[in-house]
Amino acid sequence: MSKKKKHFSLLLTTLLTVSLALSACGGNNSKNAGGEAASGGNKATESTEKPVELIWYTIGPPQKDMDKVLAEVNKYTLEKINATLDIKMLDFGDYTQKMQVMAASGEPMDILFTSSWAFDYVQNARKGAFLELDELLKNQGKGIVDTIDPAFLEGSKVDGHNYAIPANKELPAQEVFRFNKELLDKYKLDLTSVKTMADLEPLLKTIKENEPGVTPYAMVKDFMPIMPFDYVIEKMPMAVYMDTKDYKVVNILETPELKEALKTVRKFYQAGYISSEVATTSSVDDLYKAGKWFTDRASTQPLADNLWSASYGYPVVSTPASKPYIYNWSVMGSMQAISANSEYPEKAMEFLNLLNTDPKLRNMIDSGIEGVHYEKVSDNMIKNLPDAKNYDMPTFSLGNIMINYLNEGDPENKWEEFKKFNDAGINAPLLGFNFDTSKVTNEIAAVQNVKEEFWAPLMTGSVDSEEYLTKANEKLKAAGLDKIIAEAQTQIDAWKAANNK
Repeated sequence: MSKKKKHFSLLLTTLLTVSLALSACGGNNSKNAGGEAASGGNKATESTEKPVELIWYTIGPPQKDMDKVLAEVNKYTLEKINATLDIKMLDFGDYTQKMQVMAASGEPMDILFTSSWAFDYVQNARKGAFLELDELLKNQGKGIVDTIDPAFLEGSKVDGHNYAIPANKELPAQEVFRFNKELLDKYKLDLTSVKTMADLEPLLKTIKENEPGVTPYAMVKDFMPIMPFDYVIEKMPMAVYMDTKDYKVVNILETPELKEALKTVRKFYQAGYISSEVATTSSVDDLYKAGKWFTDRASTQPLADNLWSASYGYPVVSTPASKPYIYNWSVMGSMQAISANSEYPEKAMEFLNLLNTDPKLRNMIDSGIEGVHYEKVSDNMIKNLPDAKNYDMPTFSLGNIMINYLNEGDPENKWEEFKKFNDAGINAPLLGFNFDTSKVTNEIAAVQNVKEEFWAPLMTGSVDSEEYLTKANEKLKAAGLDKIIAEAQTQIDAWKAANNK
């Protein structure tokens, strides 16, 4: 079965929960091609304007056929906006650290990928790494404003301003329990009663007793139970309740909801439903490839079951585990910024405007060259050719996905389903609030160190939760957790008052 490029829009699911392995890097000395600053108009080529080369750093494994595709892309962009691209890809595990080094050294770049989970958007916007885009959006980015869901631009503002263009994709984040359908069918197991993690127990018991070679619940060390919280900092223990009225920041480790959830995870661990090595397991891809798993949890999007089934080669089905909430991190999950050091900011915005509004350009950068990497099945549907493996870009990272071609087998109403999903999203209480950590930098680093010691064994049920919660809380408070919570509360109270929450 041919690989679907749209799988990559779900790759974010995993990356949001995996600590990236970072490696150091030196600079790259390529320069912008000569030429004077672009006039910033929306016209195509002007005879008096010299062509501009835009340097674009983006995330993902370097592609074998990048030069071949770029040659075609640049013919098109030269004609449309009198600019060419130099696309430089940095792999997922390297991206954050390499970009931090290059941005700090003033490395030439015009456009760069940023997000809530890689090369942190809010932090780098506040540090001055990105250009404020408000005026550029009004002038060279009108197509973007008219095209993408307004919630993306509004929800990604930092201190009232836009510093990057979010990808127009799924807006909310919704968790689901996924299942290997072959095992569901084999034992005639019913999903209708599964609403919470605790509801999984009778199904897991059946698999454990009858399938000795199968892991009933596929879990990794970064697992965290679904909680009714909106986190001040993702994966840190400071949060407000989803149904909050007073916006009180709590230490989640002291809440009855977390204590109860950890009892369930511990029960599953002791029953053998979860691998005994879960606290040190960073990937369960081998289980997925072999079909040796029964259930797990993942973030979803419209038609996700089709994507997972195509990816694994056997049917996967899912059922909701949470409501579709719109968080800061889901709005900021994939963005393109313009470097504060860009020589050609107007031209960079012209390109981003084209990328997000022109289906021909968007699909060329995403899927490669027609007749080489894919063939058209119909006007808006494609099928991958064998050479697609040489150009397999991470779709979610490249702008507006809703002007992409459909993959063979996708329903015609795919993008309408995405829009319905986005419209159904519920704003999380802290949407639009960005915590300024400058006054508690040392405390956050200390709390992070303590968290690394306790989090994985505690959240995966590998240790007695009552005993470990007490130890973890003592150490977290000694590291400065209460000071972080107090600072967060002060900022949230001010934000709440300013926004009439």
